[in-house]
Amino acid sequence: MNQVVARSVIRRLINSQKSPMSTFRSHDDIAIANRQRPGIIGGGARVLGTRMMSAAGENEAAKENKVSVTSYWGVARPKVKREDGSDWPWNCFMPWETYQADVSIDLNKHHKPKGFLDKMAYKTVKLLRLPTDILFKRRYGCRAMMLETVAAVPGMVGGMLLHLKSLRKFQHSGGWIKALLEEAENERMHLMTMVELVQPKWHERLLVLAVQGVFFNAFFVLYILSPKLAHRIVGYLEEEAIHSYTEYLKDIDRGLIENVPAPAISIDYWRLPQDAKLRDVILVIRADEAHHRDVNHFASDIHFEGKELRDAPAPLGYH
Repeated sequence: MNQVVARSVIRRLINSQKSPMSTFRSHDDIAIANRQRPGIIGGGARVLGTRMMSAAGENEAAKENKVSVTSYWGVARPKVKREDGSDWPWNCFMPWETYQADVSIDLNKHHKPKGFLDKMAYKTVKLLRLPTDILFKRRYGCRAMMLETVAAVPGMVGGMLLHLKSLRKFQHSGGWIKALLEEAENERMHLMTMVELVQPKWHERLLVLAVQGVFFNAFFVLYILSPKLAHRIVGYLEEEAIHSYTEYLKDIDRGLIENVPAPAISIDYWRLPQDAKLRDVILVIRADEAHHRDVNHFASDIHFEGKELRDAPAPLGYH
C-alpha cells in the first residue's frame, strides 16, 4: 500500500516539472474544440450574437408573460366597432352610451323662489356668479370650462351619499343613485369637450383646483344637512348655465367667436353630423343643462313634500 502511494507522488512530481506551455493547447485546437462544443459556435463574435439572440428571446418572453397576465384576468375590453365598421376610438364611453340631445326642451322654465330656503338658494347662486362675471367677462369658452368643473361635482356627491345611505339602511334608491351619477358623467363629458376647444392656462388650472376643493367639501356638508337646499341650488346653477350658453351662442352668431369644427369626441358622444360646428355643440350642451335643471328642481320638490327621493321613480335616461 505504501509503495502505491509513493509511486503516485513521484508521478505527480514528474508531471509538474514539464513545460507550462505543454499544458495549453494551440489556437487551432481551441477553435476546433469550440466548434465541437454545442454552447459556443464559431468563436467570440458568434457567442456575442448568441447572447443577443438570447436577450431578444427573453424580451419576447417577457411580452408574452405580460399578455398572458392581462388575458388571465379576462378584463381586456372587447373590440367595439362603429356602425360603419371602423374601430371605436374612445375608452371613456361606449356607443350604447351615446345619444341625441333633445334641443327642443323649454329653456325658459324657472322655479320662482317661494320659501326661505328657495330664496337662500337663489341668492347664493347669484352671489356665486359675480366672481365669474368679473374674471371671465364675455370669454364664454373659459367660463364654460370653469362652470363644468363645478357642475360635475353635485351629481357625484349626491350619488355617493345616496349610495352610502342605501348600504346603511338596506334600501333601494329608486334609481336616483344612477340618475345622479349619470348627471355627473354627462357634465364631465361637457368638460372633456370644452378642453378640446379651450386650452386652460396654468393659473386657470390652479383656480380649478382651488374651486373644486372648496366646492366639493361645501356641497358635501350641505347635502348631508339639507338635500332639498342642495338640489335647489343645483337647479338654479343649471338655470345660470343655460343663460351662459345662450350668450355663448349669441357671440358665435355675431361672429365674435369663430364657429370652428366640433371636436371629434362631441360628434361621437352626441351623434352629431360629421360636419358639425361649435354652434351645434353648444346647442346640445345647453339642452343637457336644461334637463339637469329639471331633474334637480324635481328632486328638491320631492324633499319639500316631505318624501324621500326613492319614493318617486328617478328620471333615468332623461336627456
